Amino acid sequence: MMDHNSSRSLLSKEHLIYTITVPLSTSIILANLLIIVGIICNRQLHNTPNYFFLSLLVADLCTGVAMPFIPLMGLNRDLSFSSCLLAHVFPNFLFLAFLFNLVMVHYERFVCIVDPLHYNNLWMHRHFPLALLVVWMPPLLFASLPAFGWNDWTGPDWTHCCDNSQNLMLLSNCSVNKTICCSYRRVFTNAFIYLEVYGIVLPAIVVIAAMIGHVLRITRGQMKDICRLHRAVDRGGQASDQEQRLNLRYTRCVVAVSLTFLACWVPYLIYMHICIAFLISDSNWSSPPHIVISCIGIGSMAVVPLVLGLANKQYTEPACKLLQKFRDRWRRSTTVTEEVSL
Repeated sequence: MMDHNSSRSLLSKEHLIYTITVPLSTSIILANLLIIVGIICNRQLHNTPNYFFLSLLVADLCTGVAMPFIPLMGLNRDLSFSSCLLAHVFPNFLFLAFLFNLVMVHYERFVCIVDPLHYNNLWMHRHFPLALLVVWMPPLLFASLPAFGWNDWTGPDWTHCCDNSQNLMLLSNCSVNKTICCSYRRVFTNAFIYLEVYGIVLPAIVVIAAMIGHVLRITRGQMKDICRLHRAVDRGGQASDQEQRLNLRYTRCVVAVSLTFLACWVPYLIYMHICIAFLISDSNWSSPPHIVISCIGIGSMAVVPLVLGLANKQYTEPACKLLQKFRDRWRRSTTVTEEVSL
């Protein structure tokens, strides 16, 4: 009876994860493919900055593919040692590669605005393959540390680790055979988790926020200079209609950036610190509310490149043209059908 209930509980949690993540994953994959095709089809976009963004889109696409498997890390499953490592290390690598690519794209655009005279002389432009290695190899090496021995697989059994076993024989052998129960606690040590969260993820988010804030401050200063020049030319002390439009546009920009940051990063930050809280308290973190928070947090983070991509009309122009062709054909076929019926 206990085995039947635990199996049903595991299946219900997996069903909840797939119900939330599969639609999010599908949307992220299709949107990334749309932008990737737009960049590939437009030869004017074949330059180094867009290659960096293309690398980010590929990382985001892979994150979308791995999205259903990331919340599954919180569940205890019956997997072999190699399968358990793969189920935890590979999604973590894709997530870190996505984060490194995101920081690189923000940094490249940040330098373009802050120091445009030296923009073309950046090491990233002169050594593009090296830059790609920087954003893909360190995440792979760090995420692979548990496979190289930094794990707790041979450590003591944890409470509730074997609650999800599917038969009584596995339950009885759980404390003896350490390869039966696959748990994130056996793959990732506490030190590894703290290092990733507070040594990599959180500093990366802070750096991105700092670069965005600095760009907005520079934009504000440039806008004041433009308004000052307009007043000098008009020889008037009052703000003109164009100056008011500039202020309104800047306000809209600040609001859009702030809302995007809050919508995309705050849910993930909440999810991340809830995970740390559960880790410290040594309690079960696979409850339905935590599963929902983890799925929403991971999905909101993966939307960041899509916001950057869909906001650029050059990236979506091929898809818009294709949709326009389909509309024209549909209208023509509808018109012909109506004429025949008359």
